[in-house]
Amino acid sequence: QVQLVESGGGLVQAGGSLRLSCAASRRTASNYAMGWFRQAPGKDREFVSGIDWSGGRTYYSDSVKGRFTISRDNAKNTVYLQMNSLKPEDTAVYYCGAGSDVYLLASSYDYWGQGTQVTVSS
Repeated sequence: QVQLVESGGGLVQAGGSLRLSCAASRRTASNYAMGWFRQAPGKDREFVSGIDWSGGRTYYSDSVKGRFTISRDNAKNTVYLQMNSLKPEDTAVYYCGAGSDVYLLASSYDYWGQGTQVTVSS
């Protein structure tokens, strides 16, 4: 069992930045690929970014490519999502998930955190 805890969300103006963190409860979490997803009210949970267990492969949705950067520190069992040039349409609850590989579908992940709210004002 892996427990994930997201943090770093908040209220920011358009054009601003936030850094999300996803801390895992176990050392073995470093064996998992990690994904960041987001879910706005009334919408499905959508893929934002993913990273393999080593950090050697990263993936981004087209909507965040060039603005967001995913990284991980396996010594700290933590994955980060640096979000720059934020837009109002980035407003959502952001979740991190752990799985055997980076998948675009949320249902493919084995473990989830509770989410952290990101609100971008115009």
